Amino acid sequence: MDDVRSVPNRTIVLAGHRTGVSLEDDFWKGLKEIAQERQMTRSELVAAINADRKNANLSSAIRLFVLGYYLDQISYHQGRTPIIPGSC
Repeated sequence: MDDVRSVPNRTIVLAGHRTGVSLEDDFWKGLKEIAQERQMTRSELVAAINADRKNANLSSAIRLFVLGYYLDQISYHQGRTPIIPGSC
């Protein structure tokens, strides 16, 4: 049987309130790297993601943001137009 692991629940502060998000370690690390690159805290970046999200829950919105960011990095380095404008 496959080794199935639960997704860790992380706590982040949004608008002064603690909020739980379920994120795998790689997405949590990617979020931290992006925040550092932008000279933001993880909470500030999550607040921006939260403000821009449409229908997905916050955990999904964060995953999609991190994935989009790295896909755009690949596109940028290959000379293609980013998938998400302004994400590079």
